[in-house]
Amino acid sequence: MDRKLAAILAADVVGYSALMERDEKGTYERLTAGRKELFEPEIARHHGRIFKLMGDGMLAEFGSVVDAVECAASLQRGLGARNASLSEAERIQVRIGINLGELIVEGEDRFGDGVNVATRLEGLADPSGILVSGTVFDQVERKLNYGFEFLGEQKVKNIERTVRVYRLDALAESASQVATTESKHDRPRYWIGFSRRGFILAAIVLVAAAIGAYYGAEIWRAAPVRSSDMPRIAVLPFDDMSAGADKGYLSDAVAEGIITELARSKTYAVIARNSSFKYRGKSTDARQIGDELGVEYVLEGSQQKIGNRLKVTVQLLNAHDGSHLWSNSYNREIGDLFVVQEEIIRTLADRVGRRIERPLPQSGATRVSALHYHLMGMAEIDKDFSATGTTLLRQFSLKAIEADPNSQFGYIGLAHSYRIDANFGWHEQEHNRDEALRLAAEYADKAILLAPDDADAHYARAFVHTVAAEFEQAFAQFDHAIALNPSNSNFLVRSTEPLLYAGRTDEAIDRIKQAMGIDPFYPDRFNWAMGWALYEKNDCGAALAAMQKMARIPNGAYRMLAGIYACLGKEREAKEALAVFLKDSPDETIRKDRKQLEKMYTAPGALDRWLAHMRVAGLPK
Repeated sequence: MDRKLAAILAADVVGYSALMERDEKGTYERLTAGRKELFEPEIARHHGRIFKLMGDGMLAEFGSVVDAVECAASLQRGLGARNASLSEAERIQVRIGINLGELIVEGEDRFGDGVNVATRLEGLADPSGILVSGTVFDQVERKLNYGFEFLGEQKVKNIERTVRVYRLDALAESASQVATTESKHDRPRYWIGFSRRGFILAAIVLVAAAIGAYYGAEIWRAAPVRSSDMPRIAVLPFDDMSAGADKGYLSDAVAEGIITELARSKTYAVIARNSSFKYRGKSTDARQIGDELGVEYVLEGSQQKIGNRLKVTVQLLNAHDGSHLWSNSYNREIGDLFVVQEEIIRTLADRVGRRIERPLPQSGATRVSALHYHLMGMAEIDKDFSATGTTLLRQFSLKAIEADPNSQFGYIGLAHSYRIDANFGWHEQEHNRDEALRLAAEYADKAILLAPDDADAHYARAFVHTVAAEFEQAFAQFDHAIALNPSNSNFLVRSTEPLLYAGRTDEAIDRIKQAMGIDPFYPDRFNWAMGWALYEKNDCGAALAAMQKMARIPNGAYRMLAGIYACLGKEREAKEALAVFLKDSPDETIRKDRKQLEKMYTAPGALDRWLAHMRVAGLPK
């Protein structure tokens, strides 16, 4: 039994029996003409496929949710145009429901909840209406120029769970404007913007959550909630008025620290830095950012290093109307960088009459310097995931330790560099896999010892556990890192690796989608992760499509690409992809990995399948 993820469009004619009773021949002819002249061409144009006709209804499958929604809108507009010249008694109206879900594939037919929910939504729709599930809305809300009205959680026939339902208005101006009027369902209203009082109430929740975290409240262990379920804030990169080598790094450190602090709240979603930092150097209105990222608040600021002092200015804006909600300035010695971050939270608390009664931590210029080197090292490996990038990461990490051996930053970088070596064998002449893995674990443990509440330290340790095939420990450390920084989409995506080795592909795909949801401008490696997950699910066509979305395919991804091409029977492309990968990773490295991979691939048959595809790609047996 094969399974796949797809968007299902269900359509049904309104009042079919009455139409046939009034004019059987004419109704049949109009239905047939409509299917041949409108439905079939439009579905094909949007890369869909009709897999079932049911007299007065049909089901179609789409590989893209965006294509499915665009197609539904085109169909309703097309029917409207055709009905304009007909009498009311002759007009054919259709209800449409769309769902994104997993399907059971049997030949040309499709079954399962993915189909059932779509048909139930179609039954709830008004004549000429379109209803979509929450999973569809989450994917298209910021990509299509349509309006959506939230109808609440609906109980539908033969489906145990409730379904989030949205009404699509193909004529509305913007998908970012979700209707907020009361309905017959007494439905909740989707947050578009806040009054000043609304902000203060949200700030109370934020500060209460922060106080709980500071005083040792139990760490939130669940996966982060989808960002559309809670108020959202974007922290922009701070404008840097400084000059010289420090330009950019210190301001990023302040903004990233604020993201981490705000993300501690379970009721406040913070857009990941990958997306909010896209606005660096751009003169963009807060309202535009609110529309593009789907946030209610925007926090922006600037910093300027003058001699040994650092001046930081911040202001909070209402993303709905661009109004100013709060601002403050800080002028401190450069060593007070971390204190400044905490004072921002403290000032927010002051606004609502609450204080965090605890001593502020002390930091020094050496610690800031260590952070500086760490950020540069991580930037190098992000820019160039290769043996060269790993070498530069290690060099900057050693400089960070030299600057401040008592801060965690350099040890985190070293843990990542040795873990990458253990995984890819790029520096085998210096140390073998076991030695690299031992060093990676040692440095990650050192970072956690120095900074138990640093999410990046636990993330580094989780990755080392993954390469060592210690999956239970990896799951625990990834969850710990996510609990400490719920807005970090990268943590979510990287946490899918042990899931994929263990064969838990659906969980992995869900996490990747969740990461893409909180990080609208997600980086290429998210597509790489999705490609791997879909490959493990044996949906190799979709896996290739995911990989091809990458703007630039790094060397390390070509091994995955080779396996996908082999899975699709494209032997020439598979050989070419593996040849690219082997330029920087000799084939003996992969052959030596066999015992290690046998430990990591615990899903039955997964390793044999991957090795078979590697042989198709040209790797010697």
